[in-house]
Amino acid sequence: MPSTRVWGRLLGVNTAVVESVEFDETEQVLVAAVRVRRRDRDRCGVCSPRCPRYDPGRGRRRWRALDLGTVQAFVEADASRVRCREHGVVVSAVPWARHGAGHTRAFDDTVAWLATATSRSTVGQLMRIAWPTVGSIITRVRADIDARVDRLAGLRRIGLDEISYKKNHRYLTVVVDHDTGRLVWAAAGNDKPTLTAFFELLGPRRCARITHVSADAAAWIARTVEQYCPDAIRCADPFHVVKWATDALDQVRRQTWNTARRQPGGSHKDRRGRTASAGTAQSMKRARWALWKNPENLTDHQRHKLAWIAKTDPRLYRAYLLKEGLRHVFAVGGQAGIEALQRWLAWAARCRIPEFVKLARTVRSELSAIHASLDHGLSNALIESTNTKIRLLTRLAFGFKRPDALISLALLALGGYRPELPDRTHT
Repeated sequence: MPSTRVWGRLLGVNTAVVESVEFDETEQVLVAAVRVRRRDRDRCGVCSPRCPRYDPGRGRRRWRALDLGTVQAFVEADASRVRCREHGVVVSAVPWARHGAGHTRAFDDTVAWLATATSRSTVGQLMRIAWPTVGSIITRVRADIDARVDRLAGLRRIGLDEISYKKNHRYLTVVVDHDTGRLVWAAAGNDKPTLTAFFELLGPRRCARITHVSADAAAWIARTVEQYCPDAIRCADPFHVVKWATDALDQVRRQTWNTARRQPGGSHKDRRGRTASAGTAQSMKRARWALWKNPENLTDHQRHKLAWIAKTDPRLYRAYLLKEGLRHVFAVGGQAGIEALQRWLAWAARCRIPEFVKLARTVRSELSAIHASLDHGLSNALIESTNTKIRLLTRLAFGFKRPDALISLALLALGGYRPELPDRTHT
């Protein structure tokens, strides 16, 4: 029979005294009866200081420990209550488990590590727990990490964006650190009060240290940044600016297609009696990807399609060149990009395409932020990469009723403080 010290190490309770170990034949589980050492007794389960004992509580309690081979293991001990000056009457702390948890620290840490590294079904089958339980565990582990580390320390250059995590317009607002590449904060919502909560948490002193903020042109982001970080340089995201041009180009393409479709021979009835494009309208409808893609990524067929558009509809081809001209502005960057942008604005203003004339006015309204992006080379590429990873985690987190578990999973996986497997040393 192993010694009590060996049992304590096996069960992850080496900071407690193992009194006995028995195998429950009825439930087919291993149960280790333990007690808290004298120096760890009668401490508040929330803040840990020693407090006067209040009552014995509800008697003995069990915590799920890591399995021993194929056998489930539990730790059993008294769960007395203490009276804390700050938190009132609470269950006393135990060194092998977090407050309010039904699992040992080693079990929680293992589940949190698996949740960031494997699939949902793998975690549930290996640890023999339900997926909602995983959500509670990772939320608890994340709160424990946040109590030990300051994710917002040293922020200088940040990126802000929103990401949809559920249908019916459910969004998360996320913040990344451009210098470390880490996700530092996330919350449900995509409005000014949500972002205000981040800056309130950051505090006036650390807000004053923010030098650069990259974001799209959402008005609620611009107003909030101006309120809390008036000295920060706001950089427009090049991807979103070019997307404005792509959207304007697509509007022109749809207008051209509708015009061609209404011409004689521009449409016909298919076998099901539905109206379908024909002739020039059909060719124009299939030109979307040739117009959207970057020139270096075009196939031979798409290059021929662009050449056909240049001969067939000069107005649409001019809209395509305007889109490519704005993309070129961010490709060159720096002072050359600023000069190219001024030439592009003059061209767009006299192009006689209403969609691009309107786009030019929009670009002028965001000119300072676009110039800052060209000068400092800052974009939302990092945060878009983070959003892609969050979308993958969203699929893993399917089944969580609230976004808190998804946010905890994202911060554990992308926040730079991944949970570690218990009793593992790194060399």
